[in-house]
Amino acid sequence: MLHSRLYASTGHEITRDLRERLFAHLQGLSLRHHSKTPVGESVYRLESDTVCLEKMLLGGVMRGQELIASSRVRHLIAQQEGIRSAFYGFIDRYRAMPGDYPGATQTLRCPSGAACLIGNGNGVIEETATPITIAGVASEVNETLLVWMHLSAAGFLNGEFRMSAGETQASDLNSPRNPYNIYLHLGFNNTYFDGGTASNRHNLKTGAQVPVEIIAEVDRKLDDGNGARGAFRYSTYAGNAPIAPQVPAPAYAPGQCMTTSGTWQIPYGESNCGGASLL
Repeated sequence: MLHSRLYASTGHEITRDLRERLFAHLQGLSLRHHSKTPVGESVYRLESDTVCLEKMLLGGVMRGQELIASSRVRHLIAQQEGIRSAFYGFIDRYRAMPGDYPGATQTLRCPSGAACLIGNGNGVIEETATPITIAGVASEVNETLLVWMHLSAAGFLNGEFRMSAGETQASDLNSPRNPYNIYLHLGFNNTYFDGGTASNRHNLKTGAQVPVEIIAEVDRKLDDGNGARGAFRYSTYAGNAPIAPQVPAPAYAPGQCMTTSGTWQIPYGESNCGGASLL
């Protein structure tokens, strides 16, 4: 919404400047020109032509913004649906969780020159997993990073993600980003909104910095349009964003993306929101 107001204001300024320049030009024309031109025609054309131009400018800008927004909604939905399918496909094939899989060294085709790191096999994807040693190989502590290497090495995700032993921070080498350059997160925790007390469960987070109108549309198309219930929820996960999305409140305050009842605060145009698909 803020963008729309900015573009509208810019369009008005451009046409105002054009009117002033054209009016100055008309004043500089000869008396002979004005004597041959019907009274009022020049002023009429000055006004109507610039109005038409303003509509064309604003229409083109707004249409461009709509296309960009639609593209980002599709991108976020494709990420959520694609990774969800990859997650369940991995479980079906290996009878283990990606990132938590202790048999990766024997069965996965990891990138050339990269060791197939393993998880501890306790059935959950943890950010601070308790390491174990299998055949002399220690499992990783941050299984939420390892999940991307396992999924891509198994062929369930396009691209190549690789993680070095002991890594704890997301990077372009080990994690995918959302359209707003924030890393996605898949793990076992309760960083999603629930009307009561959220329980720990596996969930896939979009990452923060998603505008409220975009995340609301993702929720509407993936689920029920209510961020407090269903399979897609509001999330305050920050990741590498400078500020975490705010915790919902009953009434709007600056920074609020959603009410506690699950209504997205679209009219206020907040830009730092996030969501999570429950797995």
